[in-house]
Amino acid sequence: MKRFYKQTGVDEGEGGFRVLLDGKPMRTPAKAVLVVPTRALAEASAAEWAAVPDKAEINAAHLPLTRLAATGIDRVVARRAEVIADTAKYAGSDLLCYRATAPESLVRLQQELWQPLLDWAAERHGARLVTAEGIGFVDQPEEAKARLHEAVSAHGDLALSALYNLTHTAGSVVIGLAVSERRLDAADAFAAAQMDELYQVDRWGDDPLAEKHREGVRRDIEACARFLALLENARLRG
Repeated sequence: MKRFYKQTGVDEGEGGFRVLLDGKPMRTPAKAVLVVPTRALAEASAAEWAAVPDKAEINAAHLPLTRLAATGIDRVVARRAEVIADTAKYAGSDLLCYRATAPESLVRLQQELWQPLLDWAAERHGARLVTAEGIGFVDQPEEAKARLHEAVSAHGDLALSALYNLTHTAGSVVIGLAVSERRLDAADAFAAAQMDELYQVDRWGDDPLAEKHREGVRRDIEACARFLALLENARLRG
């Protein structure tokens, strides 16, 4: 649909803050009123709607924060246990645990960039994941997977929407949690998630399709990181 409203705003309502379009509370695709727990997130979402050009087609690319909030309300609330499980399962195959055997420069780069994140997960959450060389699958300790499951479960419904998206995009629940807990910013999370691809670009050059895909990954990570930051203390369940 095309832009149909003239003004956007925010007000405080039952359960949090609402985004207003021409004075009326906006609704999610499932027709629930979009209510978020912080004014900062509501204002950022309203700013997305305000930035849509007049008479332009409205699509998800214009509204990444609104989309994450609506997904949290419409889908995560009703399927919370499933979303937690689908996010935490990445602990069993986390990107950071699979290391190259050659060339030496890539091996060294993975060690320098990825190992500190695994060390952080071990220290912060008691989740000591095992690394492996090559493409062979490695079984992760049950205790480590359980600790990361607990860390995911601590997030509120809206935060889970972003954490799932971020984990899926990065291929790493450790990266997702590190962003949520401000251990990584969006740029560093992108660099960690795309390290192998960026290494190959440096060596062999790029192509338009790969570049377009990486730009989509960058935007997704940036949106999720910003969303989690705007949730402030409401990121975790009370």
